[in-house]
Amino acid sequence: MTEPLRVLLADDQTLVRTGFRMILNADGVDVVGEAANGAEAVEAVRRGRPDVVLMDVRMPEMDGLEATRRILTGAPGEPRVIILTTFDLDRYVYAALSAGASGFLLKDVTPEQLTAAVRTVRTGDALLAPAITRRLVQRFTQRGGETAALHRNLATLTPRELEVLGLLARGLSNAELATRLHLAEATVKTHVARILAKLGLRDRVQAVIVAYETGLVSAGAHEAAQRSTEQT
Repeated sequence: MTEPLRVLLADDQTLVRTGFRMILNADGVDVVGEAANGAEAVEAVRRGRPDVVLMDVRMPEMDGLEATRRILTGAPGEPRVIILTTFDLDRYVYAALSAGASGFLLKDVTPEQLTAAVRTVRTGDALLAPAITRRLVQRFTQRGGETAALHRNLATLTPRELEVLGLLARGLSNAELATRLHLAEATVKTHVARILAKLGLRDRVQAVIVAYETGLVSAGAHEAAQRSTEQT
């Protein structure tokens, strides 16, 4: 029997936490704790050992970005973190993903999207829609000479794995990768898993960041792929 999904809610608005708790509980998700700021969230993770943390960005005392960094600093069995934000252009989203968050959600998500999100990241996947990939690309075009946060050596990857990583970074799902490469979807999943393992990455979000930071994929290539997809 599968163990119940354990979630921690970190948001400085009581009404938001109450609403999310009701939605998650109604779908069989166990909310093991709540926090009103980042410091409380870090402590609550230690006590409650959740599978997933829903983390607001803008909170008093310690923001969600710093809390995410502290939670995801190499502790075994660390939870997945989903960043919650009111605005899709929140300037902290990219930094949170670089810190190890598994994706982000807008606070106006539907109940179905909320529960689907926590179940998705629990399985080791990430919330990385093409629209979010575009935002990551925009950040790279603005960063100039800043130090790379997730730089990795790609020499350990096979040519096929490099090809998969490049397409993954353009926002393709496993099903789309399978179609493009004429492979079974299970084979694609194996390639993705090996890429993550070889590069020491948490999930697809970090794989996309690495693909751009190492120069494997450029912003121009992404835009060309986007136009090609929209025309088909």
